[in-house]
Amino acid sequence: MFARIPHTRLLRYAGLFTWAMVGLPLLYFWLRPPQVAGGDNLAMPWQGWVAYVAFGAGYVWLTRNLGGRRRSAADYLLLLVLTAAALGVSYFSGTGMGSVLLMVAACVFPWLLPLPLGVAWLLVSQLAVAPVFIRWLGFPPMEALMQSMLYAGFSGFVFVVSLVALQQAQAREDQRRLNAELRATRALLADSARVNERTRISRELHDLLGHHLTALSLNLEVAGHLSEGRVREHVQQAHTLARLLLTDVREAVSQLREGGAIDLGAALRPLAENVPKLAIETDIEQPLTVDDPERAHVLLRCAQEAITNAVRHAGASRLWLAARREGHNIVLQVRDDGRGSDQVLPGNGLRGLGERLRQHGGRLDIETRRGQGFQLTITLPVAPNAATRLPEGVIA
Repeated sequence: MFARIPHTRLLRYAGLFTWAMVGLPLLYFWLRPPQVAGGDNLAMPWQGWVAYVAFGAGYVWLTRNLGGRRRSAADYLLLLVLTAAALGVSYFSGTGMGSVLLMVAACVFPWLLPLPLGVAWLLVSQLAVAPVFIRWLGFPPMEALMQSMLYAGFSGFVFVVSLVALQQAQAREDQRRLNAELRATRALLADSARVNERTRISRELHDLLGHHLTALSLNLEVAGHLSEGRVREHVQQAHTLARLLLTDVREAVSQLREGGAIDLGAALRPLAENVPKLAIETDIEQPLTVDDPERAHVLLRCAQEAITNAVRHAGASRLWLAARREGHNIVLQVRDDGRGSDQVLPGNGLRGLGERLRQHGGRLDIETRRGQGFQLTITLPVAPNAATRLPEGVIA
């Protein structure tokens, strides 16, 4: 049963369970408050309960759709509230319960903070509980420090477990994206193989059968002029059949070439399926065909690179992919709602993309502004899909 639950959800449930268990002794001391000499009540005051509830509410909010949503400034602010609430539980209860809650908070750090900052945050927050051990529990300073470091070790274990879960989630997302690219490439290869086979067959018909039928037709025409009587009638009938057969071969070659275009839309659509953290909307003209497999491959790689950049660098949650034919050009437009930038600094991916396009006479246009996303417009000339009709009796 647990194997079917995503590990991010398991982390969330484990943290909530620990939070609830921390509340049990606090609730017990509140219902039956222990007394010390002088009649002082050691039950946690209402401020501590506010901190305890704030921690639980903050943890529930921070761990919603963990790893599947974009980080925001509110998340970082809430992480501060979470840490302060855990410390507040320790200070108002006079116990080390806040250190246990900080262990729960440690599982969120890898998902929201860079690794060095997360480790520093973990250590500083655990050291902040040391005064509780000194003042309320009577620990000597060195023992209080050791106690804090002990809890820091437990928190470090939780931190590493959560970090491994994050890495697994990222690896799974990369695998899903690569699988989508593989399906798209497989569709393109299958279409390319079909086109190449039809082209090969049409060439065989053209080079072998067509030329032989043309020679046969010419010889029968000459034989018709040299023969007489019934022999001439049979020769003319054979000449007519040869011309009809030549016409059929010519039409078959034309049909094979006309049906030899690659469906670019069928190759692009798998790219938009099951891309993690990114909702992709497609607007692909139907039908959208390309005669040259190499140019179709270039367009597919351009779309793959644009989607990869949106996932890895743009911080986008939505992406729009449109493809259409304009004259003898295919125009591919990819736009996202990511961070954007006022200055474009192309990386290896964009530079390679531009080089691919220039080799085939294409063009890459980039539009971006900070806070307004990133847009790529790819224009690539492709061979027209119309087949040229041949004169009767001739196979070119």
